[in-house]
Amino acid sequence: MVTDPALRDVYVPHTYPEQQADLGEITMNYAEAGEPDKPAVLLIPEQTGSWWGYEETMGLLAEEFHVYAVDLRGQGRSSWTPKRYSLDNFGNDLVRFIALVVKRPVVVAGNSSGGVLAAWLSAYSMPGQVRGALCEDAPFFASELVTTCGHSIRQGAGPLFELFRTYLGDQWSVGDWKSYCRAAGASSSPMARYFVADEIPQHMKEYDPEWARAFWEGTVGLHCPHERMLTHVKTPVLLTHHTRGIDPETGNLIGALSDEQAARARLLMESAGVKVDYESVPDALHMMHQFDPPRYAKIFTQWAATLAA
Repeated sequence: MVTDPALRDVYVPHTYPEQQADLGEITMNYAEAGEPDKPAVLLIPEQTGSWWGYEETMGLLAEEFHVYAVDLRGQGRSSWTPKRYSLDNFGNDLVRFIALVVKRPVVVAGNSSGGVLAAWLSAYSMPGQVRGALCEDAPFFASELVTTCGHSIRQGAGPLFELFRTYLGDQWSVGDWKSYCRAAGASSSPMARYFVADEIPQHMKEYDPEWARAFWEGTVGLHCPHERMLTHVKTPVLLTHHTRGIDPETGNLIGALSDEQAARARLLMESAGVKVDYESVPDALHMMHQFDPPRYAKIFTQWAATLAA
């Protein structure tokens, strides 16, 4: 079991050169596109994702922005940190990255758990670091073990994460992909049944499955309840809301968050006195930025144009 990403022979080349920033506890891997005289943008991937999921989107946004896309700790080529995966640690890594690498105010945009981190940055980053936060299909409340609104993690994506924990293990200590696929294919969870492949996908090879355990067991957000975080946002926010529904067999959530949870998140953020925009795109896949980059880039660019310089 090799936990140092630099020593794991699993990576493939990409369009943009990869760079590394020493943030103290971790080394953060990232790529950038666009000219430095243009407004700065920071892209934050979803759980199991790496920066290169934004590769095509980066090319589109680079026409108007200086774009940074990162690997969070435990993903891609960034450091793996056993027992150190939490929203606060992820968020503080990004605060350091903005301070040490971007070095100017930035618009942040994250997908899924990266969208939760975009809101975290709006709430808890250093003064003046963040101009606005795009939360792309962010699982507000739905990624918490104990939540104050609607479905919890175990009534949504959690069963998939439990299978990662069991059959892949922290730092791939189990690594039984075939048994995982058999269990996922027989699962009552539509999300788990969807996530089956003959070969281990590239993005999963670059992912520490301890992330999944941290979400399933609730430790990832133990000291960062969404209800409190959302009432502390300090910048304009755009929440995009993609495919969603309720599984008729189990009553569990399909998608990142329900209409009830999206409405509650908006209400809490508005209570903080910031402008909150909402884009309902129920026909969009969860990772719009990866599977429909032109649509994502258009939504991002139009919203970013409304932000103060």
